[in-house]
Amino acid sequence: MASIREIRRRIRSVQNTAKITNALQLVAASKMHRSQQRATAARPYAEKMREVLGHVASLVAAAGGEEERPVHPLLQRREVRTAGIVLITPDRGLCGGLNANLNRRAGELLLELREQGEVSLVTVGKKGRDFFRRTRRAIVAEFTDLGDYPSALDTLPIARVVMDDYVNGVFDVVYLVYAQFVNTVTQRPVVHRLLPVEPPTADESHPLREVEYIYEPSPEAVLAELLPRYVEMQLYAAVLESKASEQSARMVAMRNATENAKEMIEALTLTYNKARQEQITKELLDIVGGVAALEGAGT
Repeated sequence: MASIREIRRRIRSVQNTAKITNALQLVAASKMHRSQQRATAARPYAEKMREVLGHVASLVAAAGGEEERPVHPLLQRREVRTAGIVLITPDRGLCGGLNANLNRRAGELLLELREQGEVSLVTVGKKGRDFFRRTRRAIVAEFTDLGDYPSALDTLPIARVVMDDYVNGVFDVVYLVYAQFVNTVTQRPVVHRLLPVEPPTADESHPLREVEYIYEPSPEAVLAELLPRYVEMQLYAAVLESKASEQSARMVAMRNATENAKEMIEALTLTYNKARQEQITKELLDIVGGVAALEGAGT
């Protein structure tokens, strides 16, 4: 059994760790609420943009007729020879298995795409970048330190790099890997094809079909302006989802760590009390034995 001094030192160490994890839990909880609000608020805008994109794309397709119209570069489908993966991960750890799950899902996707051709990565966050650097994977661009509450302007360079590489033929297809925020305890790694853009099918019963909208200067021009904004919004929404997932995962992980530390302190305190009791009993026996020896010597 460890000495009393060692047990006491261990208790103080675990107590200090519990204070740190509890402070991290409180910080993550305060950030989590705001991150969740931002991610939730972005969803209706992204959904409405999908609806408008589907409606405009259907008008362009219906007006095509026999005339050959040039396809927008972001809609062009090509034979897949090079693929790109945009991996969004946190910059910091201490968030449970979130980073490992994201890196594992990106690795699985990378192995699947390697059967079709070369695969390169665009990493957003230090954890994904560091992981794939260690595995010596090709990283064409990296973005870090977006902050806890990134704006659409912060994610604009990411979208520009991805769209430019796709238009220039560096990538034939681009996939997005990020953590979708489900609830406080559930964050799901998601794979979404970002490019080429596949406009959603406009439903005949959709509210946009109830009104005959006039697009100026033309549906084709509106679609050409809308497609880059759509890609930018998809990336921004994914970053917001990832930030909400990160703070939620960190809060849960730090809460579990604090509870485990408290349980360890209780177990160590019990061990300390037993060791202290054993030491006191031994000291009493030594005193009694000494007294008995003195009495025997006196007689």
